Amino acid sequence: MRSSSNRDNGNRAGKHTGFTLIELLVAISVLGVIAVLGWRGLDSIVRARIALTSNLEQTRGMQLAFAQLQSDCAHLASPYMLPNRAPLVAVQDQLTLIRTVFADDQPTFLQVISYRVQDGVLTRRESVATRDLRQLDTLWQSAISNTDMSSAVALQAGISAMTIRFWVNGGNAWLTNLGIVTPPPVVPGSAPGPALLTGLEVTMQLRGRNTGLLKIFLLGAV
Repeated sequence: MRSSSNRDNGNRAGKHTGFTLIELLVAISVLGVIAVLGWRGLDSIVRARIALTSNLEQTRGMQLAFAQLQSDCAHLASPYMLPNRAPLVAVQDQLTLIRTVFADDQPTFLQVISYRVQDGVLTRRESVATRDLRQLDTLWQSAISNTDMSSAVALQAGISAMTIRFWVNGGNAWLTNLGIVTPPPVVPGSAPGPALLTGLEVTMQLRGRNTGLLKIFLLGAV
């Protein structure tokens, strides 16, 4: 009797070892759900990192572009250095100006600088430096007509538009569509007055963003 009882207990114990097919299917389903959730979480982290890196690179590029533009605006040629000539002109997606260039033990030279947004890329061009006003006029006409052959330096990609406004000395509001501004003629013997244009507001509209990046620059030496 005792041996029969032992065999019955052994059979019962053997029946409870391992997992049933239903238990295995449930376990596999749970592991599959966990794997999918983990993959989605990892994918979202990678996507967020890529987007953050792209935004940081774009922001850094815009900082460098604005720094270069600030230097050009700070060295804008005085209207009284350019008799009956415009030191700056702006239209949609394009800014052209004349700046001064200094070198050690050298006289002051003038240079035409052009900023353009074309095919989503902000570029900068600079002409040769000159002291000849006739040559400067030729360089200026080439720049504003987009026929200059100087090499362009790409400053930032992903730009959809560049909007420019001006602050005129003695004004009370920012102006758009200012076009070409020619300073008043210089009267011999009179003290030079203040520059006609004193401020420049540039807004860069980046692709994929609802708001643009805005920066204000002072024109000429402060």
